[in-house]
Amino acid sequence: MEYTTHNFHDQTQPQPPPGFWRKYWFSTDHKTIGIQYGLTAAFFLLFGFALVSWMRWQLAYPGKVLPLLGWKMTPDMYNSLGAMHGTIMVFLGVVPLAVGAFGNYLVPLQIGAPDMAFPRLNMASYHCYFWGGVIMLASFLLPGGAAQSGWTSYPPLADIAPLGQTFWLAGMIFLITSSLLGAINFLTTIVQLRTKGMSFMRLPFFVWAQFVTSFLLLLAFPPLEAAGVLMLMDRLAGTSFFLPTGLVVSGQAVDVSGGGNALLWQHLFWFLAHPEVYVLILPAIGIVTEIIANNTRKPIWGYRTMVYAVVVLGFLSFVVWAHHMFLTGMGVIISVFFQATTMMISIPSVVVLTALIVSLWGGSLRFNTPMLFALAFLPMFGIGGLTGLPLGLATTDIPLHDTYYVIGHFHYVVAPGTIFALFAGIYFWYPKITGRKMSEFLGKIHFWGSFVCMNFIFFPMLIQGMAGLQRRLFDGGLVYVHAQPVLWLHQVMTISAFTLAFFQIFFLINLFLSIRRGEKVGTNPWESTTLEWQTPSPPLAHGNFEKPVEVFRDPYEYSVPGQPKDFTPQNQP
Repeated sequence: MEYTTHNFHDQTQPQPPPGFWRKYWFSTDHKTIGIQYGLTAAFFLLFGFALVSWMRWQLAYPGKVLPLLGWKMTPDMYNSLGAMHGTIMVFLGVVPLAVGAFGNYLVPLQIGAPDMAFPRLNMASYHCYFWGGVIMLASFLLPGGAAQSGWTSYPPLADIAPLGQTFWLAGMIFLITSSLLGAINFLTTIVQLRTKGMSFMRLPFFVWAQFVTSFLLLLAFPPLEAAGVLMLMDRLAGTSFFLPTGLVVSGQAVDVSGGGNALLWQHLFWFLAHPEVYVLILPAIGIVTEIIANNTRKPIWGYRTMVYAVVVLGFLSFVVWAHHMFLTGMGVIISVFFQATTMMISIPSVVVLTALIVSLWGGSLRFNTPMLFALAFLPMFGIGGLTGLPLGLATTDIPLHDTYYVIGHFHYVVAPGTIFALFAGIYFWYPKITGRKMSEFLGKIHFWGSFVCMNFIFFPMLIQGMAGLQRRLFDGGLVYVHAQPVLWLHQVMTISAFTLAFFQIFFLINLFLSIRRGEKVGTNPWESTTLEWQTPSPPLAHGNFEKPVEVFRDPYEYSVPGQPKDFTPQNQP
C-alpha cells in the first residue's frame, strides 16, 4: 500500500494531561480501550481454562481430590463449571479479545482514522462488558453456586435453576449490550472514517473480517437479549414463556401457569449461536491473512474472492441455526432445508482456506513465531470444519449429538483454530503496541508445546465421540459398558491439558518481560504494507497519525504499478 502526507495544521488547543483514572479506566482512546479489552479477556481466558482443568481432573480421576488445593468435585459443581467454562471462554474471552481488543486497536489504524466514530460509546461498550463479567463471576458466591444449565441454558431446567442462573442472565444482557454498542461503532467507523483513497476494495482483509463480524453481532445478538429478558420474567415475574404446561421436576409438579414453549429458547439461542461461531472465526481469519501476506512477501491470492466469500459466509450463517436442533423432531422438509444450507456454508469457508493456502505458493516465507501460529491455524481450522460436516446432516448428527465428538469438533475450530490466530496476532502486533519485539526463542517454545498439547487434548474427543461416549457425564462415563475401551483417553487429555498450561507460562513471561527487555523496533519492523505501520511504535496517544494519509495502492502491494518493488510503505507514488 502506498501513502502520502499532506500539510495539516492541528487546530486543537493543548490540554492538561489526564489523571490516572481518566487515562486508563475512563479513556476514550481506541488503543487504550483495545488494551483494556485484551487484558480483561486474557484474565477470563485463564479463569475459564482453570475451570476446565478441574473438570478434566474429575473426568480422568473420578472422585479424587484435586492435588495441592484439596478440592473434591460434586455433581452440581461439575455442572456449574461446565456451564461457566463455555460462557466465559466464548462470551468473556475469545470474542472480546478478537473483536474488542484487536478490532478496537487496529481498525482505526488500518483505515487511517484518528479514532473510533463514537469514542464515548466505545468506552461504554467496554464497561458493559467488564461489569457483565463481574456479575458472572459473582454468581459463584451465591447459594447453590453459579449457573448449572449448560452454556446454552436450555429451559425448563434453566427456568427453575438456583439464583446463579439469574445472575447468568443479567450478565448476558450486559455482554450483549456491549457487543451491540461495539458493532454500531465499528460499522460507522469503517463506513465513514476511511482515509482518502481507502476504497472498500483497498481495505485490509482484517478490516473486512471485522466489518462482517460487526453485522453478525448487530443482527444476531438482539434475539438472545430478548430471550434473556423473557427468561428473567419467567424466573422473577411468574410468567411462563418457556415453561410448558404440566412441568414435572424430580417427580413433583411445578406450580406454573404453563403454556410456554421450551423450544422457543432453542430457536432464539441458536439464531445467535451459529453466527457467533463466525464471530469467533472471522477475526481470526483476518489476523491470519495479514500475517501470511506479510511473511510470504507477496499479495494475497484471490483477495476479492475472499471478500465476497466472507460476505456470503455472514449471510448464510443466519440460515443454518436449526442443524443444532435435529433431535427436536422437526419435519422432514425443514430438516432438508437446514441440511442444504449447512452444506452450502462450507463452500465460502473452503474458498477462504484455499486462497490462504495458495497464497503460500511461490512466496518468500519467513518462519517467525507469528507465521508459525498462522500456518498452524490452517490445518486446525480445516479439521474443525471437516468434522462439522457430519453434524450438519440429520442421519449422522443423531448418533453423534451430545457426544464428545461435538466437543472435539467445536474446540478444533475455537482452540487450536481461533486461539492460535489470536496468539499469532499478539506476536505480530506487539511491536506496534509496545515498540519492542517478543522473544522468538520463547515464542517458538510456546508454539510447539501448545500445538502438540492441543491436538492431544481434542483429537481423542473425536475418537470417544465416535465410540458413543456422551458428554456432560460427571463420572466420565464409568457406568457405560460400551465406553470402557476409550475411557483411558480421559487421562491422556487431562495430562495434555495441564502440560498445555505449563507452556503458557513461556508466553506470559515473554509477554511481560518483553515490555522492558524486548528488542527495540522502529516504525515498521516486519516490513509490512498496511497503514498501521505508518504510525510510530507505539502510535500517538490521540489522533494516531501526525498528518493525514492518502492511500494509492491495494493493501498488500509492495509497489505502485510501473515502480520498482519496495518493502516500505512510505514511498511516494
